[in-house]
Order: sequence, then C-alpha cells, then structure tokens
Amino acid sequence: MKKLLAATAFFFALSALQAPPPVAPKPTSLKLWRLDCGSILIKDYNAYFSDTSAYTPGQQKNLTASCYLIQDAGRYLLWDTGLTADLLGKPEDSPAQRMSLDKSIGTQLGEIGVRPDQIEMVGISHFHFDHIGQAAQFPKAKLVIGAEDLAALRATPAHPSLKPEAIKPWLAEGSNALAVRGDVDIFKDGRVIMLNMPGHTPGHHSLLVKLASGPILLTGDLYHFSEQVPIKGVPPFNTDRADTLASMDRFDKMAANLGAKVIIQHERADIAKLPAFPLAAE
Repeated sequence: MKKLLAATAFFFALSALQAPPPVAPKPTSLKLWRLDCGSILIKDYNAYFSDTSAYTPGQQKNLTASCYLIQDAGRYLLWDTGLTADLLGKPEDSPAQRMSLDKSIGTQLGEIGVRPDQIEMVGISHFHFDHIGQAAQFPKAKLVIGAEDLAALRATPAHPSLKPEAIKPWLAEGSNALAVRGDVDIFKDGRVIMLNMPGHTPGHHSLLVKLASGPILLTGDLYHFSEQVPIKGVPPFNTDRADTLASMDRFDKMAANLGAKVIIQHERADIAKLPAFPLAAE
C-alpha cells in the first residue's frame, strides 16, 4: 500500500511539472472587398460569347470589370486589376463594345486606408486586357499569374490582341513574378487558393477564398454571366474548348461540395451578393 501511495504521489507531482496542452491559435482575420474596376457594354453578346449561337443575336449585355482585395492577417492580395485607368472620364466606344471607368483602384484603396505599397501580391486570373489594366500601379508587388499566360505576355512579339505594357514591371525575366502551374496556396495557410482552370486562356485561374462566413469562389472568366452556367456556353475566343468544359465541371463540383458562394466576376447580380464597398465580406 505504501508503494502504491508513493507511486500515485509521484505521478501527480510529475503531472504538475508538465506544461498544459497548447491552445490552438485563434484564426487571423480574413476579409474580402469588391472593387469597381470598370464597366463594359457588349453590343452583341451572342457573337462575342457563344461558339454555338446560344443567345439571341443582336442583344446587348452590360458587364462589370470587377476586382477584389483580400486581406489575410495584414497581408494583401489584389485579385485582378480591371480596365486601364486611361479610361477615367474618357469612355472608349467601338462597334463591338463600350468601356468606361469611374474610379481607379488606388482611389478605392485610399478610401479604406490601404496604400498601394501595402499590396504584397497582384493575382491575375488571366491575360486579357480587362483583368490586367491597372496592374502596373503596384510595381512593388509580386505578380502571380498562370505560367502560360505570363509567357504569352512576355513573347516577342506578343499577340496583337494582348497588352503586355499593362504588366511592364514584370515583363523581364527575373522580375518579381510567380509563374503559376496548377493550384497555388497564396498565403500558405489554406484559405486563399488560386485554382487551375484553363481553357479561357492557357493559364486561366479562379480563386477560392475561405471566409469565416463561408467559402467564396471567384470565377475569373470561366463564366461571364449567369446564362452561361446551365448551358456551359463557350466563347469563340477561348483557347481550348475541351479544357474550358473540364474546368467548368471541376469548378461546379467544387462549388457544390464546399457549399461555396459563386461570384461571376462580370455579372452585376453576382457581385451584389457581396457587401457594397467600402464594407468587406468576412
């Protein structure tokens, strides 16, 4: 009995010396702001967006060129950069479309107290002009873009439809650019992930943001408006039809499995699912 009591006393004494189990760190804040990065009026969206003539010919469609600011524990990612600031107060009209811009990204960041030099990364869904237009306003940031899209912008000469000058700070080899292949965890904490969704362009990506209120999926240009989703409409200018359909399948299944809120970046009704700027989704 004495030996049992001694052993018991020793056990409790040893337990008292041991450190308590670690407390799991409280997750840091994750926020997402929607920014207004321009408007585009497509004057015949059947011709522009369907390779099967899926929509009524001659009908117009108003699209928005949205961008997003994501804050993860004080670090900032700017997702897409919209139309060029050259359009401020000077809309551009052509037979195919009318483009306008009311406010620059820098102005909007100033309204929430964020300086351009605080943007650590500029993530680009793909190389089209309405997604890279204001990127060069953040030359100190790391450009994060699909490898194939970056290669196309760096090509000499670049395709005439591309505007490589929009990413001038990152055109040179060895510049602060990350050429992404596959998915990439932006902040290395599993909460903001660029998703490989090729087809619209070779290096096209969408973005998954795991907010405390629920996951958000930003399409990039996998979809342009709601009518595309049920019919899986493919624009004639996409670089690969089969890749587009495979990406749509992956995206739709991921959205369903995660219970994610899908934001089609050119669809005004979808963008309205998020709090109006300057409020943020959390």
